[in-house]
Amino acid sequence: MNPKLTRRRFIKGVIASGVAVSSSTLWYSARGQSRPAGAVERLIRLNVNGQTRSVDVAPNETLASTLRYKLGLTGTKLGCNRGECGACTVLVDDVPNYACSVLTHSVKDQRIETVEGLESPNGDLHPVQQAFVEELSPQCGYCTPGQVMAAVGLLRANPNPSREQVRQGLSGNICRCGAYESYIRGVMRAVEIG
Repeated sequence: MNPKLTRRRFIKGVIASGVAVSSSTLWYSARGQSRPAGAVERLIRLNVNGQTRSVDVAPNETLASTLRYKLGLTGTKLGCNRGECGACTVLVDDVPNYACSVLTHSVKDQRIETVEGLESPNGDLHPVQQAFVEELSPQCGYCTPGQVMAAVGLLRANPNPSREQVRQGLSGNICRCGAYESYIRGVMRAVEIG
């Protein structure tokens, strides 16, 4: 006779299976054996803003979640959380990436740079940040960290871009306030500041 499947029994079964999977992973680790095929390392080391940091990361965890909720780097904003707005833009090996669309495990051997990592050791702002302040580029400021990181990535790849190249370089970042021209002027000023 089959016991009737209830919601309570279903949830207990899910919890029990999760415990069994976790236990088996610990058992393999304790015995010095390698992880079972398909298992993902949880405790990884990330190079973020020039520092190596150890962090416990779920297999399906995005870089944006890791940066904000595990490492406390809240300059990386979550807007759309699906790779459309650019508020979560960070640099991975100097290339702008949407952190909400990158799995943390996929970048564990690369250099990650967030807006918090741009300030110099003596407290000076990065030329892009300084130029954005001088041009009054931000309005509400929500998209600003992503705009800054996209601009820094652009200027590292092309230190002397044209206005059209700047427009293209920032095109993946949505500004809800419509301050696009101010951001473009800010990048052009950053080129002058150098």
